[in-house]
Amino acid sequence: MMHVARWISLAALAAMWIGLPACGDDWPQWRGPNRDGVWRETGIVEKFAGKELPAKWRVPIGSGYCGPTIAAGRVYVMDKALTPTSIERVHCFDEQTGQRLWSHEYEAAYGRIGYPAGPRASVLIDNGKAYALGSTGRLHAFDAAKGKVLWEKDCDKEFAIQMQNWGISASPLIYENLLILHIGGEGACIVALHKDTGELVWKALNDRHQYSAPIVVQQAGQPVVICWTGDSVAGLAPQDGKVLWRYPWKPRSMPIGVATPVVEGDRVFFTSFYDGSLMLRLLPDKTEVEKVWQIVGRSEENTLALHSIIATPVFENGYIYGTDSYGELRCLDGKTGERLWENLTAVPKARWSTIHFVKNGDRYFMFNERGELLIGKLSPQGFDEISRTKVLEPTTDQLRQRGGVCWTHPGYANKHIFVRNDKELVCASLAR
Repeated sequence: MMHVARWISLAALAAMWIGLPACGDDWPQWRGPNRDGVWRETGIVEKFAGKELPAKWRVPIGSGYCGPTIAAGRVYVMDKALTPTSIERVHCFDEQTGQRLWSHEYEAAYGRIGYPAGPRASVLIDNGKAYALGSTGRLHAFDAAKGKVLWEKDCDKEFAIQMQNWGISASPLIYENLLILHIGGEGACIVALHKDTGELVWKALNDRHQYSAPIVVQQAGQPVVICWTGDSVAGLAPQDGKVLWRYPWKPRSMPIGVATPVVEGDRVFFTSFYDGSLMLRLLPDKTEVEKVWQIVGRSEENTLALHSIIATPVFENGYIYGTDSYGELRCLDGKTGERLWENLTAVPKARWSTIHFVKNGDRYFMFNERGELLIGKLSPQGFDEISRTKVLEPTTDQLRQRGGVCWTHPGYANKHIFVRNDKELVCASLAR
């Protein structure tokens, strides 16, 4: 009888184990868990089964550039509604079904903000809290599960933001107990708030803001927050905001940098639509930088290195891959900036044409502005397209040209892709 009982117990445990959902990874912030555009899950599809990717679920939402984030079984996204007034909204959906769990809305008059389709920055999830930063600087901290507002702040009123053309776009960054924001206030281009209370801890730089999200690196044995502002690239001490180094880089026309800085080893790469490519070296024994190379084309159509507008490039094994000003997929030698090849098949050529790159194993998932998802490999020898499928239709709120675009960065979590346009949020399986 003991053997029978033991067998029954083992069988019950096995049944419970089989019934548990497969272990996966969340996507709780801009560009993934480590903010580096790498999706580390395994068991992902090798090739797509058809020309269209079947949706697991789809739900209607309003317009906006805010990419989805996923944590603890929930999906977060922001959008904009125009009735009865201009309203920004924060939504939370069930990851498995798409059921709306909670929403929060507030008035947000965009005024002179251009491309007014909606919020830009991704919602950040940390330790059970959700942080949502709107285009006008309205900031909310929520109980991530219930949607209760824990605290809120109008950054424009508090820090006197010198608002640039496209509004506040840089996704927030968490460092220990701090929430770090790139907002462009007077003497407060970068601010750090206590993540539990919203209390100001420090502020730094009198630069104009632009649209690039800050990142944290290790340099000379200490953490450094790299912030690409509208006037410079700066390295700040995250604990107190002290400026450790600053490299002046004023734009030729206006602040327009969107791409997140990308790092490999001691090199940091930046790319801008009008101002081309800049490579800096982080000195290993002191918190200083030196310019390695800088290349700027003669015009937005006559470029040499990489003039990216929206997409963050890839920096891997000494080479840089990204989309140029009109969507040309290019590879640069990281040592010199020399262009090694160009490809025009990944996305149709057009002004500001975009691809979002996410690494998975030895290949990349590439979501282009036509709503297509590509699987491909990138090497100094060229782009090898493995498979392509349609996920979403372009919509026109973000851009009315060329029949609309899909400019929002997807989220990848638990073997699924989560992506939106101006009308709907879609979840689709990418499990093998």
